[in-house]
Amino acid sequence: MSFISVLEKIGKEFAKGLTWAVSYAVPVEKLAALLFPSAAPELNAVVSATTLIQNAVLLVEQKYAAAGVAKGTGTQKLAEVVQLAGDSVTSLLASAGIKADTAYIQKLVSAVVSILNVQSAQEPAAA
Repeated sequence: MSFISVLEKIGKEFAKGLTWAVSYAVPVEKLAALLFPSAAPELNAVVSATTLIQNAVLLVEQKYAAAGVAKGTGTQKLAEVVQLAGDSVTSLLASAGIKADTAYIQKLVSAVVSILNVQSAQEPAAA
């Protein structure tokens, strides 16, 4: 398998995980907004923050995969995701009444990464 093929495979796996996570998050948000219409603005803010984190994680993962250093760089990746999305996520969560500091954002990023890792681990290996 060529280097480019490996990078394409990695990018596709992260895209699958992101698609999977969004496919569950969005319908749940819409259902909750229907059940609790007064909370819809806050739910939308939280979903937007989560989507922003997912996109930042995907971007950073692709960057490291392209550089050939996808493994063993978790701390650096986390710092980059927080740098990319931290301020916007903090603002979105504040609009939902959630006070989020850097440690809180880091935990959210780690949770999103865990979901994406679980999803990619469930994919059967290509024969």
